[in-house]
Amino acid sequence: MAGLKELRTRIESIKSTQKITSAMKLVAAARLRRAQGLIGKSSFYSHNILAAAARVLFDIRQEETEKNIRYIFPELLRGNGSSDNYLLVVLTSDRGLCGSYNSSVARAAMARIEELKAEGKNVMLLCLGRKGRDLLKRKYSDLILKTVDGLAKKGAKYYEASDVAAVIMDMFAKKQINVCELVYSHFKSAISRDIKVEQVLPVKVEEFEYNKVHAPTNVVRGAFYDYMPGKTELLEGILPLVFRSCLFQAIVQSQASEHGARMSSMDNATRNASDMISRLTLKYNRIRQTAITTELTEIISGSEAL
Repeated sequence: MAGLKELRTRIESIKSTQKITSAMKLVAAARLRRAQGLIGKSSFYSHNILAAAARVLFDIRQEETEKNIRYIFPELLRGNGSSDNYLLVVLTSDRGLCGSYNSSVARAAMARIEELKAEGKNVMLLCLGRKGRDLLKRKYSDLILKTVDGLAKKGAKYYEASDVAAVIMDMFAKKQINVCELVYSHFKSAISRDIKVEQVLPVKVEEFEYNKVHAPTNVVRGAFYDYMPGKTELLEGILPLVFRSCLFQAIVQSQASEHGARMSSMDNATRNASDMISRLTLKYNRIRQTAITTELTEIISGSEAL
């Protein structure tokens, strides 16, 4: 029967799709484990850099209070004289099939753009990932300066983040931008993530979550710190490292969120395929049973007529 043949073809097609989604789920799970490991390793470095910057800044502010003097802070900390030109760095993926991961980041970026425009700010976009560009260019194509795709294709690399950071810091030094913010997905678990909009230029050392929890001090484990050649020189050398570290952390967090979202999405797709196969198989068996019953009835009726 035509109906049975169509159902058999559809069931086989869904089974093939189920195998693909199941395989994609396993691949995403393996990549997620690697990304989670990288989050742990990179966080240790990032926290130490943040702590070092906070400790130097704490000593400077303490000396300003005690000696009634004023330090001239590095430009990366104090800003470059204005706050009119904003650069939003939007981190998304290059591929789809990861649920609402990309659209959630894009929505947060759009909301921030509208908020800044309402304040009379000039906004520029740097898209790290093709999907973010594709979603944002429908309405904000004139704001997109550049798109970087293929980032973290084989896992997040510090040198890739450093290259992007160098471009942004160069724009900041030339006063093409005054403020830089990151819009990204912060990883919590395979099924949970937060969308964050975080300022990274000028560097607000005291406002980072780690430094809010771990208050700096000039005495660590009973030892006092001294600085050569000087505190401001050291701070000027640390701040670019803080910025690169923040950008790298955002890339790592985004990558883990992407893999978690894709694993969850493919798991749901696999379950849905299984449910659909069950429903279609039940329907197939019912039609087949009806056909067999009809044939038996015809045979019995024919034999009785003889």
